[in-house]
Amino acid sequence: MPLIGLDIGTTGCKAILFSEDGNILASASHEYSIEIPHPGWAEQDIEKVWKLAEDTLRQVIKNAGHPSVTAIGLSVQGEAIVPVNARGQVLRPAILGMDTRTATQNRWLMNQFGGKGLFQKTGMPIHTINTLPKLLWIRENEPETWHSAKHFYLYEDYFINKLTGHSAISQCLASRTQLFDLHQKHWAPSILEVIDLPVEKLSLVYQSGYPVAPLKPDLARSMGIPNRPVVTTGGHDQACGALGVGLTRPGLAMVSTGTAEVVEIALDKPVLSDSIFQANLSCYCHVIPDLYLMMTLNHSGGLLLRWYRDTFCQEEVHQAQHQGIDAYDMIIGDPNEALNASPQPMLVLPHFAGSGTPAFDVTSRGAIVGLTFAARKQDIARAIVEGLTYELNINLEILRQSGVRINELRAIGGGARSKFWLQLKADITGTPVVRPAITEAACWGAALLAGQGAGLYPNAAQMVEKSVQWIERYTPDPIKMAAHQAHFHLYQQLYPVLKPINTRL
Repeated sequence: MPLIGLDIGTTGCKAILFSEDGNILASASHEYSIEIPHPGWAEQDIEKVWKLAEDTLRQVIKNAGHPSVTAIGLSVQGEAIVPVNARGQVLRPAILGMDTRTATQNRWLMNQFGGKGLFQKTGMPIHTINTLPKLLWIRENEPETWHSAKHFYLYEDYFINKLTGHSAISQCLASRTQLFDLHQKHWAPSILEVIDLPVEKLSLVYQSGYPVAPLKPDLARSMGIPNRPVVTTGGHDQACGALGVGLTRPGLAMVSTGTAEVVEIALDKPVLSDSIFQANLSCYCHVIPDLYLMMTLNHSGGLLLRWYRDTFCQEEVHQAQHQGIDAYDMIIGDPNEALNASPQPMLVLPHFAGSGTPAFDVTSRGAIVGLTFAARKQDIARAIVEGLTYELNINLEILRQSGVRINELRAIGGGARSKFWLQLKADITGTPVVRPAITEAACWGAALLAGQGAGLYPNAAQMVEKSVQWIERYTPDPIKMAAHQAHFHLYQQLYPVLKPINTRL
């Protein structure tokens, strides 16, 4: 029987039905919004996300002809927190990872624990992305919510509870919260005691691929599934993607371009050196037992292109729909022209949600430098993609200087469908980029964990090593590398020059 990988991202959900050997049988997806009620805030109506995810599961089952399903695995966005009461009712919108309201709480954490102390225990640098300062913000600003909450869920345990009635979370996602002892592999009592959070308000922690319970019978009926598939723990979407693209051994690396853009490197033990600490890189549990992941982060990623599409390119979106092509191909322009073009005569600083690693500066803002009347929409779109890739290269430079060697990048996510972007990554970073047959690797990783939990696979890591296939390889072009290197040196000056202006703004 087939498997379902359900991916709950920041701006959309997708369900893919896979055969046991990894062939895609059907898929369905929905987009949803991020609410910005105040500058720097980022919230989401998780009940609306649940309804859309439920409908997505219903659609994928319908598209496949209502087959029996062995198991469902979850790949979810990280760090977001949502309090629920004893009846399971959501008490406030989810506070997302990209929310930056918690500067005051992070200063308190720095004084209480020290930045390096927290990093050494949890693998997470002090930053607004983390769940821990979000919980402190709720405690300090919404005391009624804090005391009324029976559970504080992340997206994984919230959805597992909706699907099964049980509360469970993977070690992988728990280790993204800054509440988890990375070495002991459980919630950190020394942190919970200081913030007065009873461990009973957090979900039980299991390894990824643990069979939690069968799908609720009423949900199975409403979704048109003739049986009750088991629901398993999954993990952070980036870690599920890392599994799905075969990061099963130390040293392998991927670049994931979705809402955010992330690089993940597989490790055999946590790397918590001073250079990694200074660069604000995080280290957390892989979905594969006894492996870890180091992660770089750019909050904007594909979200910046989506903003540009929705704000300035409605005409191109309508034309693309009429012609049956991808809207982003229409926005960027002729792919062959884009592939052969020189670097744009403008630079884009993609800090539209603050900067990610290494600076983690929540006051930084986006900028377009070098605009003239000659600039076309597609020129700006290409400059956005170039800026995102220069930002990626800054993080890769830090990893190289820290002794982390990356021989190739395995590309996943929506950005992996763009030949222009993949070649650009190779030309700017000087690193070969390979594209797998399954670019929606997060869903495949979640499905693999579901298959492991249901007993179909004795080992998900061994299964993916047998199934992963590469369909394209992009090697750096020396001439383009040189041209982009000159622009990269200019790009490196943008953030330091604009920092005092953005701080005052």
